[in-house]
Amino acid sequence: MTHGMRTDTHSPHLDGDRGNWRDTATRYALLPLRVFLGITFIYAGLDKLTDGAFLNDSGAGSIGDTMRAVRDSSAIPALVDLSLKSPTAFGYAMAFGEVAVGIGTLLGVLTRLAALGGALISLSLWLTVSWASDPYYYGNDLVYLMAWLPLVLAGAPVLSLDAVWHSRRRQRSGGFR
Repeated sequence: MTHGMRTDTHSPHLDGDRGNWRDTATRYALLPLRVFLGITFIYAGLDKLTDGAFLNDSGAGSIGDTMRAVRDSSAIPALVDLSLKSPTAFGYAMAFGEVAVGIGTLLGVLTRLAALGGALISLSLWLTVSWASDPYYYGNDLVYLMAWLPLVLAGAPVLSLDAVWHSRRRQRSGGFR
């Protein structure tokens, strides 16, 4: 009897074989999260940009009044103070940041970087606006922060421009990773 390596086994992830439904589900597991976060952040950014009151220094619904209202209950009042130096500029930065993160996530363009941006936005909102939520799980920014972390770690391996670029690089290098 000869001992050797089996040659009839293969990994569905390496040779393009689609495998069974579990392999497919595993490959696409992060796609619903990517779509949800991408659309949500695009919507949030556009909502801020088109809201007549949000980008004002003061007044009902303004970024300035919102930040002043949460300053004393936030985990990092200095972060709020920084935003209050120029509330309108901070509001624009937040809105454009959300749109950029959303587009990058939805299209899968520099997905890990986009997800890191989303996580940082969510972290800053949790430490300022949502910090005083009691109990803590009422503050949705913490949930968004946790939702971004799998995308920071895994990126967008399917249905993304990142995956297309990765495939092209692999083809140019002769198929080696």
